[in-house]
Amino acid sequence: MNEALPDVPEVRVVGLPQLTSGFDLVERLDLPMHLKVHGPLEPMGGEQLAQLAERINLRGRGGAGFPFHKKLRSVAESAIRRGVRPVVVVNGSEDEPACRKDTVLINRAPHLILDGALLCAEALGARTLVVGVTRESTQRSMEAALAERGLSNGRRSALRARVQRNPVRMVTGAAASLIRSIDGGPAIPPGRKISASVTGVGGAPTLLSNAETFAQLAIAARIGPERYGNTGLYDEPGTVMLTVSGAVARPMVIEIPTGVPLRYVLQLAGAPPVPQGVLTGGYHGKWIDAATVNEAIVSRNSLDAVGGSLGAGAILPISQETCPLGESLRVAQWLAEESAGQCGPCYLGLPAAARGMEDILNGGGPAALEALKQVARNVKRRGACSHPDGSAMFLESTIKAFTDDLAAHVLGNGCGRPVEGVLPLFEGGRAPTGIPGGGAAEETGPSRQKIYVDWTLCRGHGLCADILPEVFQLGADGFPTVAQAQVPQYAEAKALRAVRRCPALALRIEEDTRAQGETRNNLPVLSQGRGRRALGR
Repeated sequence: MNEALPDVPEVRVVGLPQLTSGFDLVERLDLPMHLKVHGPLEPMGGEQLAQLAERINLRGRGGAGFPFHKKLRSVAESAIRRGVRPVVVVNGSEDEPACRKDTVLINRAPHLILDGALLCAEALGARTLVVGVTRESTQRSMEAALAERGLSNGRRSALRARVQRNPVRMVTGAAASLIRSIDGGPAIPPGRKISASVTGVGGAPTLLSNAETFAQLAIAARIGPERYGNTGLYDEPGTVMLTVSGAVARPMVIEIPTGVPLRYVLQLAGAPPVPQGVLTGGYHGKWIDAATVNEAIVSRNSLDAVGGSLGAGAILPISQETCPLGESLRVAQWLAEESAGQCGPCYLGLPAAARGMEDILNGGGPAALEALKQVARNVKRRGACSHPDGSAMFLESTIKAFTDDLAAHVLGNGCGRPVEGVLPLFEGGRAPTGIPGGGAAEETGPSRQKIYVDWTLCRGHGLCADILPEVFQLGADGFPTVAQAQVPQYAEAKALRAVRRCPALALRIEEDTRAQGETRNNLPVLSQGRGRRALGR
């Protein structure tokens, strides 16, 4: 079994270091050493900074890849239009078990990240800077860096700066979760789509990006766009930080120029010469097979073109000796346990998807495969955050990349290979409680109410899914995909409204007398909406 990665694994560099400059000298660059290695940094105007980010094609390095110059301009325009000062937030909440690049930067080069964040704060006229972290090591390093610069959260400070520590959970890293926690709430998504550039911390326009993005901006501001563009590809210049783990001899974080062949990165980490597959982008990423590995180079566009994903910068090969579907099942189960429990696609859909993958491995046949495909389709674009979308993408990529193994499990007696557990995982299933500054945990948990669909009455109006999307989703036939479900506490009022407004009077709510610990067994019953359609008519 593969053990969890340490906070700071081995760090390597291909070519000339940029973000990792000075790592060969000291374990952590304090402020004096940081200035010796990188030199001073002059302030820049807002439009000048946006033009710099645009010229180097800087995109967010946390997974979404949104153009940084657009985000910067959007925050500036919102702040001017509303006449309020914006907020700058560094997202260092690296909560995937296979990702350590931001954690390495915060632990070893915190001032490079602060350089980029302070450049933006001064250019925007921000008076608040928050760095979100989830680990004790990153909290210590960043708090020490703020102290070394004389920055504090004091009321009289020209720039109020602080570190926000949240639990290590997959959903904590979502931008909306971090903003909610900074405002004193739990570190979980708020259940609605919001734009941080318009309404973020305290309702103010907020520039939020991950740690590596700000560090890349600091490098470009020092050396200029021309020199920055001399490294890497023309359309994606600069370097990329990757975390390489899985079936490798030496798990590592590596800084490389864009354009380096992916197979070379795998060789450096001691991956199998011919891996069975490589998961690119992390656990919200995509698998590519061994033949595709030889075509891929490290860049966002190249990996997208071959069916992979740069994502959060995690690269995980697996060997020919392990069952790829079994490895993916472990990840799918962990992703389901990492749900915040707020909306149907997460609370119901992801456990159902993991169960579907398990059914395939246990000989469920073509019916189990079709059920998994339908669940994956149903959870996409319907969640309170991107967690269901990323998880569904991972599952769909799994069944697409390993067709031979899938056929062996679906049509035969399995592939015959064991599950080695080479993909690193945390312990999952922790409820999002004990969050600093957070609200009461029971507000996000299940209630003792259950809502039921009477298939003899349901006519597929779909109003229940409009009112209560946390619980109800509609299948391809237009009918709900669940027969019964636990109601989250925060959604009790909406559930009652759905019952009252159902045109066919097909919904009812009953008190659930069973222990709440059993509620995770209430998985979507995919066949009932279709099988009872005639009765609903």
